[in-house]
Amino acid sequence: MLALGLILLILGFVLGINILWTIGIILTVIGAVLWIMGSVGHAVGGRRHYY
Repeated sequence: MLALGLILLILGFVLGINILWTIGIILTVIGAVLWIMGSVGHAVGGRRHYY
């Protein structure tokens, strides 16, 4: 999710499409939160590790 968010951020910036930029920001933030929660050992969605 983090990688997809970054790709959409770049595409939205290069192509000038605001909706891609917005979706990219949202996915990047959600992906970063899930990555941090999984890396500190907090169970995410019933799983100990989130990949």
